[in-house]
Amino acid sequence: MTKTPKTFRRIGLVALAAALLTGVTVPSASAGQDRPELRQVLQEFVDAGFGAMQLRVRDERGEWTGSAGVRELGGTAKPPTNGHFRVGSTSKNFTATLVLQLVAEGRIGLDTPVAGFLPEFGLDSRITVRMLLQHTSGLFNHTGQYHPDGTVTPGIPWAGKEWVDKRFHTYRPEELVRLAVSKPLVFEPGARWDYSNTNYVVARLLVEKLTGRPFAEELDRRILRPLKLRDTLSPGAWPGMPQPYAHAYYQYDDAGQRKTIDVTHQNPSWISSAGDMISTTKDLQTYFSALQSGKLLPAWLMTEMRKTHPGSESLYGFYGLGQFSQDLGAGCVGTVLNHNGSNNGYAALMYSTPDGGKTLTASITAGDPEKDPLPSYPAALTKLVRTVFCGK
Repeated sequence: MTKTPKTFRRIGLVALAAALLTGVTVPSASAGQDRPELRQVLQEFVDAGFGAMQLRVRDERGEWTGSAGVRELGGTAKPPTNGHFRVGSTSKNFTATLVLQLVAEGRIGLDTPVAGFLPEFGLDSRITVRMLLQHTSGLFNHTGQYHPDGTVTPGIPWAGKEWVDKRFHTYRPEELVRLAVSKPLVFEPGARWDYSNTNYVVARLLVEKLTGRPFAEELDRRILRPLKLRDTLSPGAWPGMPQPYAHAYYQYDDAGQRKTIDVTHQNPSWISSAGDMISTTKDLQTYFSALQSGKLLPAWLMTEMRKTHPGSESLYGFYGLGQFSQDLGAGCVGTVLNHNGSNNGYAALMYSTPDGGKTLTASITAGDPEKDPLPSYPAALTKLVRTVFCGK
């Protein structure tokens, strides 16, 4: 898969807009640590046109936090390094972990068809739990299906003025799945790989059916409370944002005029458990380190989670069950696991070594750009990852 803007759109980065701001403040950093290489690469994201960024790194030198940009357009205050943000598709990793915990308990098998557990949706009887988590089910993507020939079959409105006008609308997860199954399968189940948000909405409903509890309650009971992730939540249709936070903005075209609005508050039910969660860099670090070090799943399921599909290559590596695996090559730590994400106005980064010992978590918020920062994103991300995990 080539690393083109089209690829990023399919994985959710098209939602990223940003600001090229004058008078940007110098990044803040943890007391007692001078990490100029991290401060530099952090500032480069803002210089490229992103509105604000907060970064947290834990490695052999300890833990470092920093931020760059501004908390709010028109202001001068830096983004908080403990700020809340929408993590977008990073939510998928939490959803996958919940499902795999149920597999570990024997409530369902990885290769068990899911149709019998959710008969009301008429799912193809060949679609298994593994196919949902690996994006090989063939289910239509309810946020719009991108085809190999470049055409798109629209789904629910999630971009542009149409989304802006409906950004406080509430969708039920069942509604999103019914929309998807009303369309033909994109391919035969298991035949190939294609990123579909619908897979993780079905996974949400499967968790609820198997446990008899609401998804957010099960997430809290199994992951958030045990790990003391007090700043992480699955908001459902709640449009709010806990304090503190950096504001996020969204640019769109309205009758030929470019407009920018504050989208910090928005109803994320359109993406559901495929991308609705709110967290902080600290909570993401705690969670992903715990997952990779074996505190949430047994070893045999961690092995399954890290088995990747050969047709899933992207900027982030190859996709397994709810996460990417990326080989950084010689001179680096080797393989890093990750699942980044974005929502309108927001992006999140979440990386770890396989033992959970070295981590990178970050938030990017958008502003009011004069230039599109998206073309700069692949190089900026690659430099950041290699700075943290390769020491260069």
